[in-house]
Amino acid sequence: MKGVRFEPLASGHIAQILEIEKVSHGSPWHERSFQNELSHAHSVFVVALKGTDVVGYAGVWILADEAHVTTIAVQPELRGQGLGRELMDEVLARSAERGAVCSTLEVRAGNEAAIHLYESMGYVRAGLRKGYYPDNKEDAVVMWLHQLEKK
Repeated sequence: MKGVRFEPLASGHIAQILEIEKVSHGSPWHERSFQNELSHAHSVFVVALKGTDVVGYAGVWILADEAHVTTIAVQPELRGQGLGRELMDEVLARSAERGAVCSTLEVRAGNEAAIHLYESMGYVRAGLRKGYYPDNKEDAVVMWLHQLEKK
């Protein structure tokens, strides 16, 4: 997306992230969860900035050699323009730099747009977590990307 740059999460980004979080997730993270990412030794967390505005974010935890995607969201009015893919590419590239060779994530079974994005990136469906999401007990599709490409 033109005019967007990526930076590591900083405390000054959290207030804007919370606004996107509220309109993006049925079970939104709390402020403390984002603050914890600042000092989490295994976290790779980036924000997408347009000017000084946070327009998206994505987080990963590096567990052994796996990049586990913990969260991703884009401002609603900017969805469908490729920013989600750019965020994923960015956190996965940074994860590969830190030694990750594969990636996994859970996604709401009904989130067809996200599932399509992940499949287009090479993720494959590997299982189902029944009743995974606490807000409505929706199932989660477990997906794997078996080989991260180093850029």
